[in-house]
Amino acid sequence: MSLSEARFHDLVDATQQALEELLEDHADDIEITAGMMTIKFDNGSQLIISRQEPLRQLWLAARSGGFHFDYDEESGKWSCEKSEELLGEILARCVQDQTGLELDFEEI
Repeated sequence: MSLSEARFHDLVDATQQALEELLEDHADDIEITAGMMTIKFDNGSQLIISRQEPLRQLWLAARSGGFHFDYDEESGKWSCEKSEELLGEILARCVQDQTGLELDFEEI
């Protein structure tokens, strides 16, 4: 069963808010406009997290590539459609690769 539009938006909003709170002390700038979250770091690298409403997916663009996530109601987590890794696992790896920071994204 796919997510309703309202549920999808609520989940993405909650995810972006949690990321903003987690990263506010580590990122140079965090901007959310029209469903797209841009996280800029001091070293000039950035991550972009965007909602893909027609697909009910959350997309992550990082230096290492692009990742597409579906929400798994059973686990309550965003899961990568190809690797089945969780959003938090991939974010932790991308942030460490791009900035050297080791952050805990387990709750994302």
